[in-house]
Amino acid sequence: MPASPPPTPSAETRAFLLKLYETAVKAAHPSSAVPPYLPEVPEGGRILVVGAGKAAAAMAQATERHYIAKGQGDRITGFVTTRHGFKLPTEIIGVLEAGHPVPDQMSIDGARQAIELAASAGPNDLVLALMSGGASALWSAPVNGITFADKQALTKQLLRCGARISEINTVRKHLSGIKGGKLAAATYPARLITLAISDVPGDLPEAIGSGPTVADPTTLADARAVIERYKLTIPDNVAAALANPANETLKPGDPKLASATYVMVAAPKASLAAAAEVAKAAGYDVVQLGDSLEGEARDVGAEQARLALAAKARGERVAIMSGGELTVTVVGNGSGGPNQEYALGLAIALGGAPAIAGLAGDTDGIDGGGGNADDPAGALVLPDTLARAAALDLNAAKFLANNDSTGFFRSLGDLVECGPTQTNVNDFRVVLVE
Repeated sequence: MPASPPPTPSAETRAFLLKLYETAVKAAHPSSAVPPYLPEVPEGGRILVVGAGKAAAAMAQATERHYIAKGQGDRITGFVTTRHGFKLPTEIIGVLEAGHPVPDQMSIDGARQAIELAASAGPNDLVLALMSGGASALWSAPVNGITFADKQALTKQLLRCGARISEINTVRKHLSGIKGGKLAAATYPARLITLAISDVPGDLPEAIGSGPTVADPTTLADARAVIERYKLTIPDNVAAALANPANETLKPGDPKLASATYVMVAAPKASLAAAAEVAKAAGYDVVQLGDSLEGEARDVGAEQARLALAAKARGERVAIMSGGELTVTVVGNGSGGPNQEYALGLAIALGGAPAIAGLAGDTDGIDGGGGNADDPAGALVLPDTLARAAALDLNAAKFLANNDSTGFFRSLGDLVECGPTQTNVNDFRVVLVE
């Protein structure tokens, strides 16, 4: 039987890039991140579990396995809300699926049920909130005077205008009955512990899931400023809600937060560090650009291409890594998320330079597109990306102009497709320079 041909340099590079991505994801998985921080069951009481986010199902699974193993499964109850297609089997803690990034009716039902369960906590009970990225859309409880359709329409506008996630959440908080500390208000005076997996720049508790269990430093005026900054058109009832003092969020020092504790169990920095160790072991010098980069995806891709080309000119063998959450200003009718658009911008700016390759992927396994669980996680860029595209008569610049990064990379077979990873510590990007 003839021997298999040795892998090509591109195949080896592709495999190593995927290994780095998988390492980053594994470092933040709830199965290992959650159990060390789970509290003791209170004497004479129960643990009431609520939660939301792309990692919520895996967090619930890890939580119930922990208490079942201790023989305390009958002392916990509750449910979490995750994205459609992200559900996992559980025995005790229920799992609802709801819309993301645009809320649906299940987003409303999940939020209202979470408030009701938290408010039912007795003096000996403990409310355990399992929070991860995506909760802002998955828990949607419109304030009085705002309809579900109003919130859907505004969310779509915010996603398409290029607003940063922090700006989007500032608006969401002030149109919500659960965000901005309002779940903590419903829990008070019962004890509340939040275990969180961060997907936001700076790992700010008030930004993860729009902070339903913590104080919010943003104001109604800040929310109105976002609407004005992006020149969004909103109906009169939304404008009225953003001017109503009753919709202000809880602020630091509010007594209703006195019995609330917040613990970060996984964050982007640790995932980048885990991938960096693998790269170092392979002989790369690692350049960390930080875990909280923001900006227009294509522009960041072009900037990181310039860094890679400069390192190549100096004769360096480096792995340039970064995290954060980039944005896409949609002007075309194509498909693709910020990681794929970053990768397309990177490829164009590299111009087919030899011995430089990259990967960008969302650690939740889903990078924009149709909002489906089988959307790509991101894309790979290899030294021959543009040459292969040219052979297929694909014009990279035209695909970028049409915001169709998915179409471009799908034609080349260079999408990262893994399905839901059951965690979410935002984007992972790496550029390898030989």
